[in-house]
Amino acid sequence: MLEAVESKMRKSVEVLKEELSHIRTGRANAAILEQVRVSYYGSEVPVNQVANISVPEPRMLVIAPWEKTMLKEIEKAIMASDLGLTPNNDGEVIRIVLPELTEERRKEFVRQARQLGERARVAVRNVRRDANDEVKKQVKEGELSEDEGRRLQEQIQALTDRVIADIDQVLERKEQDILTV
Repeated sequence: MLEAVESKMRKSVEVLKEELSHIRTGRANAAILEQVRVSYYGSEVPVNQVANISVPEPRMLVIAPWEKTMLKEIEKAIMASDLGLTPNNDGEVIRIVLPELTEERRKEFVRQARQLGERARVAVRNVRRDANDEVKKQVKEGELSEDEGRRLQEQIQALTDRVIADIDQVLERKEQDILTV
């Protein structure tokens, strides 16, 4: 049972890391374009499935589509996204120069990261609650003794504390990335 609980809690940490990768820091990162979708032969696909995205400089992304006909589609999709980026199309590749982040914008990104962190903590606590409810049910039905139930709940709480500490570490690293000029 503990393995399943830990697996669910660790999944929350992985989801948090994935969500945090979409928040901009001072450096260019191809992950910020993962949510941008382009129309490709009638279906919506992520940009990285129709083009190569590279980071030649700390504040520049270069998007090289595999088909030149996709240049306009990619450019339109980036403009329509809420990323606030301006693509420059030279007929071969699209260059995106990321503007310097203002102090206000950095604080906004930190606030957004903290909200994602709190959502992950709530998810972990929900897993803990469900696991504790299951333990109480098993004790009530006589499948576990009260001592075993109490010991299991203590282990679940210790696991919860460790996972929440991991979430706090991930969040702290991201905040440092965002605030570092």
